[in-house]
Amino acid sequence: MTQNKTASHFFAHLARMKLINRWPLMRNVSTENVQEHSLQVAMVAHALSLIKNRYFGGQVDPYKVATIALFHDVSEVLTGDLPTPVKYSNPAIQQEYKKIEKLAEQKLIEMTPEDFRQDYAELIDAQYHSDDECFLVKAADVICAYLKTLEELAAGNQEFDLAKKRLDKIISAYESDEVNYFMQMYMPSFSLSLDEITQEDLQ
Repeated sequence: MTQNKTASHFFAHLARMKLINRWPLMRNVSTENVQEHSLQVAMVAHALSLIKNRYFGGQVDPYKVATIALFHDVSEVLTGDLPTPVKYSNPAIQQEYKKIEKLAEQKLIEMTPEDFRQDYAELIDAQYHSDDECFLVKAADVICAYLKTLEELAAGNQEFDLAKKRLDKIISAYESDEVNYFMQMYMPSFSLSLDEITQEDLQ
């Protein structure tokens, strides 16, 4: 196979994920960028996959799900992060934004060397993902947004109160065994201080 020597701008674009702040319309005690968020989503999606496989009869590949999660927001290097209240304010805006996201994804995929284009398409383009893979990444995305609201509220920032309540409802509506397990097993620690979560280790 002939190696393509033409320079690709793909990773130069991905490197800009760290420049895109999430929650742009909200006052933040601590800013969060898309690159940080994507890493956290990948770790949570990996955990949800393990839980699903171990306890609830799942047969998903945790490593594939984690990698899909790493790439789930890459289109935002071209579109920016449209705030959720705007994105979902009405069906027409939501539908048009989905089209824009798809165009951005395709543009990024086309930036990759031709020999690897299908590999990246299978990570970025949701048409290649199973229903389970899509759900696990989406659930992880929502859980990580929920964690952000907990952190902001713990710091006294009431700006995130309504967002927490909205995400509470979304997570409950999933009625997902693996999500419920994650929330019961890992979530309580997020309301504790560093001293509290390390106290057991010191005893």
